[in-house]
Amino acid sequence: MAFAEVCNALAPIVQQTRCWNRVTLHHLTYKGLRERFPKIGSQMVCNAIYSVSRTSRLVFQLPNSPFNVNKNPGKALPLLKFLPSSPVYFDRHTLSLKDGQLSMYTLDGRMRFQLDLKPEDQTRFHQEKLREIVLSNTGRGFQLSFWFSLGDESTEAPVAEESANLPEYLIVLPEAVPAVAGIAAGPLAPEIAVAQRA
Repeated sequence: MAFAEVCNALAPIVQQTRCWNRVTLHHLTYKGLRERFPKIGSQMVCNAIYSVSRTSRLVFQLPNSPFNVNKNPGKALPLLKFLPSSPVYFDRHTLSLKDGQLSMYTLDGRMRFQLDLKPEDQTRFHQEKLREIVLSNTGRGFQLSFWFSLGDESTEAPVAEESANLPEYLIVLPEAVPAVAGIAAGPLAPEIAVAQRA
């Protein structure tokens, strides 16, 4: 639930600024999010920013999305609402693997559990770079999925295009523009003002 709350604090900023680039969104919101959610670790705040950026690309950039910005030029963006069932995204900074034991920083602190891996899978963890780790609720329990980097790490992970359906954990609300509570009062407001003058 706490992860979805952080994502929902970011969603109005994406809507108002039309910015979902992960790095820019991080610069706009990180400090305000850390102040607003002091119990959430810094890396988990970064992971929430990544999640919102990734989901926004899915909703606003995929050609088959009804909310694709190129199909709706000049139209106000809808507001994204992340449900409590939203997957939690992790990155390689929140995870380590040693001697078959996975150690992972979560919203509840560090968790350790035994992970039975085939030798070839264990080799991948040590020789390849993890790109994305997703904890999702399957309805019957939780599933942890790992994706490894295929090349250029400077680009954002691609979002699957196989379906025109939006994720089940997301509600896309009409164009109402809510106030951004708690975050815009921080470093966001001056940066937006500068961007509008340029």
